[in-house]
Amino acid sequence: MDLLEKLEPVIIFSAVIIGLFFSNIQIIADNTDYLINIFLCLMLYGLFLEVDLNELKDSFKNIKFTSTSLIINFLWTPLFGYFIGFLFLRGNVDILIGFFMLILTPCTDWYLVFTKMAKGDLTLSLSILPINLILQIILLPIYLILFFSTANSMDYSQLAYSLVIVIVIPFIAAQFTKLILYKNLKEKAAELMGSLEIWFLSLAVFCIFASQGDLLFDNLNSIAVLFIPLILFFIVNTVLDLLLSEKINFTYSEYASLTMTTLARNSPLALAIAINSFPGHELISIALVIGPLIELPVLYLVSKFCLKIKDSNLFF
Repeated sequence: MDLLEKLEPVIIFSAVIIGLFFSNIQIIADNTDYLINIFLCLMLYGLFLEVDLNELKDSFKNIKFTSTSLIINFLWTPLFGYFIGFLFLRGNVDILIGFFMLILTPCTDWYLVFTKMAKGDLTLSLSILPINLILQIILLPIYLILFFSTANSMDYSQLAYSLVIVIVIPFIAAQFTKLILYKNLKEKAAELMGSLEIWFLSLAVFCIFASQGDLLFDNLNSIAVLFIPLILFFIVNTVLDLLLSEKINFTYSEYASLTMTTLARNSPLALAIAINSFPGHELISIALVIGPLIELPVLYLVSKFCLKIKDSNLFF
């Protein structure tokens, strides 16, 4: 992991603080909708450039690991996430939707940093990335409709529009770029856009908080409640990963990879979809940005917990 990847949490947190500092400046507020979409589309274009769909078959080489990861990420987590979200956040539908979108989308970048810290299998963790990316694109809209179709904030046409704008267009543009460029230029383009992804995301985060500073401060109590279900999610899934890994005879490195793959959230896809699918419901987007600021120190502690498990010789 290079220095920029390690500093991602710091960069995003700085974007939040700077955005709040510049909140309610009229010229920024008047243009944030367009700027956020532009920055998110550029970021996702870079992400799609980096993901080689030809390597999708690698996800299935370790069938036991892949199937366990997918069941936890896309079957258990949505059901458990909605349950604890409804339990603690049902008083605020926007915060609940933001929490649910955060929980449902596995991380596509910095989970590798924590996998390395926990001495997991990086190759195995990388192999699961393409299928996680594709499944969250397919399943996120389906789960939103299943769980929130009765909510007044759900607009099917807006959801479909957002998928086209922030996913289909960047995806097609990335595939077209790969098609027309020679291999060395393709790799350079992917490397360049990959290095800029964090800056595009941070600019989008800056615009969100610059335009919605008052909304954040007016709802601090509601947003703070996110802490409870998020911590509960981490505790339960950490224990579940350990017990399952021991039960199905994973090696330690497989266990560490499974833990980080199923705990790390915060896909930029969720933020892009939220901004476009729920206009006028900015708390959803704010919840998606605030969530990882709670998550990151927890993942650091979990990586240390994994190492303690490794040294204890009680498992694996």
